[in-house]
Amino acid sequence: MKKALIFQGGWEGHEPKQVADILAGLLEEKDFQVKITDTLETLKEDDLTEYDLIVPNWTQGTIEQDQLQPLLKAVEQGTGLAGLHGGMGDSFRMEVDYQFMVGGQWVAHPGNDGVEYKVHIKDPDHPLTEGMEDFTVVSEQYYMHVDPAIHVHATTRFPVAEGPYQTNGEVDMPVVWTKKWGEGKVYYCGLGHVAEIVKMPEVLQLMQRGMTWASR
Repeated sequence: MKKALIFQGGWEGHEPKQVADILAGLLEEKDFQVKITDTLETLKEDDLTEYDLIVPNWTQGTIEQDQLQPLLKAVEQGTGLAGLHGGMGDSFRMEVDYQFMVGGQWVAHPGNDGVEYKVHIKDPDHPLTEGMEDFTVVSEQYYMHVDPAIHVHATTRFPVAEGPYQTNGEVDMPVVWTKKWGEGKVYYCGLGHVAEIVKMPEVLQLMQRGMTWASR
């Protein structure tokens, strides 16, 4: 049986506990043994290399080096990393090594919550998105600064909401991507502002496939 660790916390607006429970359920359906923790101390107390998958679900916040370094090293040695929205893409804003591993960092959501936008499946032949069609989301539309090394599986087009960024013209922003960090596989999905968005069938499918794919 594979083992997964979910660490949840940070900004409560993203409903970290509820989202962690949903993600744990998806993993348990795939026969993972799941541990959920609400303290970053677990990252230095546990041997992270014993986990096949680690799921960050911790928006903003700070992390100490004796917590971060074991995480970086575990993924480098083959433990998978997978997560969504701000729980993985807006964690520990001062830690550039963490952002480097993830492959991107949230910088804005023009129009805030309640923006209606389309998610375009860019890679329909990949196991992560096979058989999926484009779909519409009403939520935050994440504008990210991203690593050019990522493999993009789904995108969303900006601009939708008004803002000074509009003068740059249209851009396709990655929503779902993968990359490597040493021997570890990294998966990120920008959707999932609150639990109700995570419960969308498309998001559930993306996350279950993504977490399973990323695991050792």
